Amino acid sequence: MAKRYDTEPKLNIKKVIATIAIIVLVIALVVLLINGPKAYRKGSSKNISNSYIAIYEGSKWGVINSKGDYVIKPEWNEMVLIPNDTQSVFIVQTDVDIVGNTYNSYAINEKGEKKFTSYDKVDVLQNIKADGTSYIADNVLKVQKDGKVGLINLSGKELIAPQFEEISCLKYVQNSYLTKKDGKFGLIDNAGNIIIDNAYDSIKALTNKYEDGYVVEKGGKFGLINYHKEQVLETKYNKILPLTSGSLYIVNEEGSFKLVGTNNETKFSNEKLQFATYIGSDTIIINQDGKYSLIYIEDQSNLMTDYQLIEYMFGNNYIAKKDGKVGIVDKGGNTIVEFSYTNISYLSNEGFIEAEKEDGQYDLLDTNFSVKTSGIVSEINSKLGFIKVRVGEEYKYYNFKLEEKSNKDLFTTNNLFLSKKNGKYGFVDKNDVVIVDYIYDDATEQNNYGYAAVKKDGKWGCIDQDGTIVVKPSLELSQNVVVSFIGKWHLAPDVNANYYTNNAE
Repeated sequence: MAKRYDTEPKLNIKKVIATIAIIVLVIALVVLLINGPKAYRKGSSKNISNSYIAIYEGSKWGVINSKGDYVIKPEWNEMVLIPNDTQSVFIVQTDVDIVGNTYNSYAINEKGEKKFTSYDKVDVLQNIKADGTSYIADNVLKVQKDGKVGLINLSGKELIAPQFEEISCLKYVQNSYLTKKDGKFGLIDNAGNIIIDNAYDSIKALTNKYEDGYVVEKGGKFGLINYHKEQVLETKYNKILPLTSGSLYIVNEEGSFKLVGTNNETKFSNEKLQFATYIGSDTIIINQDGKYSLIYIEDQSNLMTDYQLIEYMFGNNYIAKKDGKVGIVDKGGNTIVEFSYTNISYLSNEGFIEAEKEDGQYDLLDTNFSVKTSGIVSEINSKLGFIKVRVGEEYKYYNFKLEEKSNKDLFTTNNLFLSKKNGKYGFVDKNDVVIVDYIYDDATEQNNYGYAAVKKDGKWGCIDQDGTIVVKPSLELSQNVVVSFIGKWHLAPDVNANYYTNNAE
């Protein structure tokens, strides 16, 4: 028989209180995750590849990785040079004599151990771009043994044995190295292949593109050799102008300026050719005493005379300046874009037109000459293919077709995205969930290393990819053209040197 109770069982108060407490805690955690402090939110991680970066701390140089950790602690008097930021090969210089322009150099790895010790000296090759910025050749090193120099790659493979008196970069041109042997100059590429034998008094690039060939000098006469090692122009001219259409050149022979082809055939002679600034397929731009005009190659007739500027764009279109204003015309002088700008640039690699107005604002035009947006251009990123434009009080992004894009469209590897609300900056994740509150006066997008710079009350600091403050806003950085952080390290003002420091600047 079942047991019968005359009264209801008593409630266990302690168990009820414990159960309620657990429920309240769960609810609180859920609310916290949804609406609570941003410090508890964490977006997806950014995939960051390992890189090596030069640093300057105190008065010494070293190397960190992309996490901001020391690889080589600062102990060198001279900047540690990094030929390729993905490989642990670093060049250090010692016994530097600035007056005598002498120094010793060798390679070390991430442990500080010497590499390539069979050579007496290991050094980088440094060059200059057409815009004036310097860079280090990223795939070769110059080595010296018994007073002769050669090339190796970053794995130590010998590309060309030490046999030259000197090896240097050909100014403005990538992957072309000038060699000197028995007092004569030659040229090799970055694989050690000989392009030009050591038989010339001088060698220089015709333009800043190696595809356009190399001007060689012998006995005071000049010729042209292309990168296929073919003699394009005989070594017989007094001068070769640094211009080409790819098949046409302007030379001086026995005091006469001529337009010649690759078979040394003279197209025509004209003394105005000495003032040429551009050779096209059918026209040549002339600048004589600040007065620009065109010569039509077919019949040598003059077109568009007495302009203050003519620059070729594309097709039959030219940037021109008249009466102090800049516009766009065709080769017949017909106006395509009104003469209302202070400057116009055609970015041929990117494929759009940048036109500056008197107020400092820019119109951005497509190749159909339609204005797509206006504002102040703050960044043109060829690597990721975008333009950052300040339009009013907002920053907007455009691809090179001048289509507006969001930062999520462009920075596809980022996990935090800059956002603005009520005049303040914060960060959201890809789902627009706020990760960092809108408390900053200015900020940057997340960089390649996962860090973003933030500004408050006139001072800069940084956050990491979780939105956690790494450096409180405390640095002026007023001299920096670009503000960027790697952990506690910030980019130095000299962006041409491209190093980071934690010195207060």
